[in-house]
Amino acid sequence: MSTGKISTDGGQNLGQNPFGALSGAGLPTAAKPLTAPASPSKPTPPAKNRGRVDVRRETGGRGGKTVTVADGFTGIGLPEKEALTKKMRAACGCGGTVKDGAIEIQGDQRETVARILTEAGFRAVMAGG
Repeated sequence: MSTGKISTDGGQNLGQNPFGALSGAGLPTAAKPLTAPASPSKPTPPAKNRGRVDVRRETGGRGGKTVTVADGFTGIGLPEKEALTKKMRAACGCGGTVKDGAIEIQGDQRETVARILTEAGFRAVMAGG
């Protein structure tokens, strides 16, 4: 062996095993092998009956464009409304925003918005024409 080089022959020149002195004394024994907890196929649904939410279609004051409005939320803040809006925009494939405490989704998307609100635990009620 040359000086300055490290041997790659399996470590016989390293000395003793640093873990050889460790023992399992005093450590708890596992009754069964540790495995990942079984994850349910569906996440647990949120608490139901979070309140009534009106879902309506509006065209007034928008240059003839149709907008679906979900209004009447009680007990939720702006971050949760924005999260619901993002989910609705993705499901509908269109734009949307939170304005004056109401969620506005572009187009006539009442059925999709009502389904998402129902999945979130709200009671979606179709209001208006």
